Amino acid sequence: MDRLTIVKVGGKVVEDPQLLNTLLDHFTSITGYKILVHGGGPLATQLADRLGVETRMVEGRRITDEETLEIATMVYAGLVNKRIVAGLQARNTNALGLTGADLDLIRARKRPVVDIDYGFVGDVEDVNTRELRLLLGENVIPVVAPLTHDGQGLLLNTNADTIASRLGIELSHYFKVLLFYCFEKRGVLANPEDESSVLSELSKSEFAQLKNSGIISSGMIPKLTNGFDAMQNGVSEVLITNPDNFFRGRGTRLRRD
Repeated sequence: MDRLTIVKVGGKVVEDPQLLNTLLDHFTSITGYKILVHGGGPLATQLADRLGVETRMVEGRRITDEETLEIATMVYAGLVNKRIVAGLQARNTNALGLTGADLDLIRARKRPVVDIDYGFVGDVEDVNTRELRLLLGENVIPVVAPLTHDGQGLLLNTNADTIASRLGIELSHYFKVLLFYCFEKRGVLANPEDESSVLSELSKSEFAQLKNSGIISSGMIPKLTNGFDAMQNGVSEVLITNPDNFFRGRGTRLRRD
């Protein structure tokens, strides 16, 4: 079975030119099939602040009203996506920027209101693996922004960690999938104040303990939740790391209990 590497790059890496260039250098050196999924939350927050739009987050997930959706679309599908595509083209890597609406790639449904009204946030329902496999077969690198659609004309903001996980799960029927979550830290930290306290491995039960104790919080929660979901549903390997250690395979490796 051919190998497919999916790299999800976090928003803080995207906004730092040096970190992003390091990541793109290493990404282009990967052999075999590959997909890049990106966030862009910090840049969306910056633009929202400039426009006077309040940003609200719950456990690392953005509450998305109409104004926030417009900002997310501008930043994710526009500035960030095209900046990454241009960076890959400069490295002789033929990339195509996509949202979930393009090629009917990722359909989602608007998240129902239970305890929290997340607004225009989408939960993934279907991934068009056929179109992705056609692109990969033509040596085109999909660069996927964290926006989906409902098939009725509505764009939805969808967590990039979730998109990377679902792409990995659905494509694991056709490839041996390696999933990398790449952000500004060297991995999951046992002590959030100590950059050297990287956990080399982490199980789902250990994650639950660290979450309950408050050591793991905020944006790390959806990252790990989606990482373990991928591990349990067909993805061969999940590694959480930073741009410098990405190509060395160093960071926090998730393991099954």
